[in-house]
Amino acid sequence: MLQVEQLSFRYRNNAKDTLQDLNFSIAKGEIFGFLGPSGSGKSTTQKILYKLLQGYRGNIIFDHRPLDQWGRAFYERIGVSFELPNHYIKLTAKENLRFFASFYNKKIENITYWLERLGLAEDADKLVSDFSKGMKMRLNFVRALLHDPDVLFLDEPTSGLDPINANKIKQIIWELRDQGKTIFITTHNMFDADQLCNRVALLHKGVIMALDTPSNLKLQHGIKNVHITTTTEPLKEQVFPLHDLSKNHNFKELLNNNQIITIHSQEATLEQVFIKVTGDQLV
Repeated sequence: MLQVEQLSFRYRNNAKDTLQDLNFSIAKGEIFGFLGPSGSGKSTTQKILYKLLQGYRGNIIFDHRPLDQWGRAFYERIGVSFELPNHYIKLTAKENLRFFASFYNKKIENITYWLERLGLAEDADKLVSDFSKGMKMRLNFVRALLHDPDVLFLDEPTSGLDPINANKIKQIIWELRDQGKTIFITTHNMFDADQLCNRVALLHKGVIMALDTPSNLKLQHGIKNVHITTTTEPLKEQVFPLHDLSKNHNFKELLNNNQIITIHSQEATLEQVFIKVTGDQLV
């Protein structure tokens, strides 16, 4: 659905490129994550891909056609949820959505449905100025979905949300993927990315440092040990090498005597992978 080759970009008056020779592709029906701290170039990349920023170098292909050859029809195909809420605060939630729905050729009749899915139905006629940040973020998300786009660009989609509403967003993202939608997420939330994304790219100072599935990245950079807690008083923690674990006499003895309470492989988290690959912290 989306092919990016040698993408570079420099803001006016900057001495260095913000993006440096990015190469990646996103398949139809894939959730692809761009992960990195603030200032790494995540949002800049998305702004280029949905044609908000011009002047880039490299090639971008959207659905078999160069991005710069797409006209108005491009915006009928994509939905965008920005990192920061941007609504008309003197309009109600429903008035905002009706206004934005008027931009599209499709007849949009699902406003009430999406407000209900995101827990905003009771506040549909309330001025957005009276909304909390979390409510505004959910309204952002609804706006991106109204016209049933083929591709979604989501910038920090769960930012500012409590766990219940963040989970609602995630459930909808999974549903959209199952419907064949293509979803590009930018985030510094490694936990969400691990849950949501089929593949992720780790972006650091405008450079892709690694690109793979979350599970592969964690396996590549994890420690091949198992960590166990035993019933020995006081509770004791032990570590065994994963290699030839079935032949380890001490481990087998603990297992056979039902002394093991918990057992975990020492798989790295995505955050640990990012820090190891880039040598930098997530901020």
